Order: sequence, then C-alpha cells, then structure tokens
Amino acid sequence: MDLGNVLKQIEFIKEIDKLKYIQRKTKLLNSDRNENDAEHSWHLAVMAVVLAGHSNVLVDVLKVVKMVLIHDIVEIDAGDTFIYDTQKSHTNTDNERLAANRIFGMLPEEQASELIAVWEEFEAGETSEAKFARSMDRLEPLLQNSSNNGGTWREFGVKYEKVYEKKKVIKEGSEALWAYAEGVINESVEKGILEK
Repeated sequence: MDLGNVLKQIEFIKEIDKLKYIQRKTKLLNSDRNENDAEHSWHLAVMAVVLAGHSNVLVDVLKVVKMVLIHDIVEIDAGDTFIYDTQKSHTNTDNERLAANRIFGMLPEEQASELIAVWEEFEAGETSEAKFARSMDRLEPLLQNSSNNGGTWREFGVKYEKVYEKKKVIKEGSEALWAYAEGVINESVEKGILEK
C-alpha cells in the first residue's frame, strides 16, 4: 500500500466536499430551495444510468457517470456560471482550467491525468459519451424549471428562444430525450411559464 497516494486521495475527497456549498441558480424540482453542485452531479449520474438506453449510440455508461460526477468540480474555485448569464460565457474558461489543474492535481499523478482528461472530454463535447453526458446536464434544469412554474426562466427573464438554443444540445446525445424536452419546452410556453 502506498500511504502517500492514500493521503493524496483523502485530501482530494475532503476538498471536493466543498462542492456541496456551490449554489446553482436552479431550484430543486417542485421546491423553492436552490440546488447545490453536488446534488446536481449526483442527479445527473443517476439520470445517466437510468436513461442510457435512449442515447443515440451505445455509450460507456461508467465513463458518462464519471463525467457528470466530476464536470462541475472546477466550480469549487471558478464558481457556477449560470447557463443564461448574459455577461459571462458558459464555455470553458481559464479559471476553470486553473481549477481543474489544482483540484485534480491533488490526486496521484495517474488519477489526476485521467480525471483531467475526462473533464476535458466532457467540456469538448465531441465523443458519444460527452454528448450524452451534456444531454443529462441540459435536461435536468429543464425538468426543474418546468416543475417550478418557470423557475429561473421567470426569475431572470429568460425567453423561449434562449431556452431552445441552450437545450437543443440534448439532441446530440439523445434524439428521444430531445423529443421529450422539446415537448416540455412547448408545453411550458402553452402554460405561460416560458415567454415566447
């Protein structure tokens, strides 16, 4: 047993507990409480396991689960960027890169390299696993906002066009889930909780 590696891994595990304190703008389903990043990541992981059969192509579910569990760890340092933020881009930033290097770099070198590569793959969104993982990441807040009478859409004045633009990424990972999501978006317009 390499005690040095165990100590590094335990320090990493303690560090990522901070993810529980990173508040997201979206609220839990049928709730007025904001979700935190740890809850979000857990929910996506379960969604990936349950919904994997709807992926456009066969995916490595364990890899997808890894992606969704670690994709927001960088927000411990970089903070959460609201997907509909008009001031700050929701794409990978220098701050997120620094955070990835610092936080994953706490692990033994081989593990650090693996998790950084998984994080980069998710961010690039080009592989089948990354596309499906990103579908989960876009579907969950849609379910939340539709269950909360418009949620952050109403709170921040987000219109149909912006929601549609951000959510159509779901289609790249799952045509079936996109058909469902598109129905939820249109139903939200009909209910008056999303303005067109």
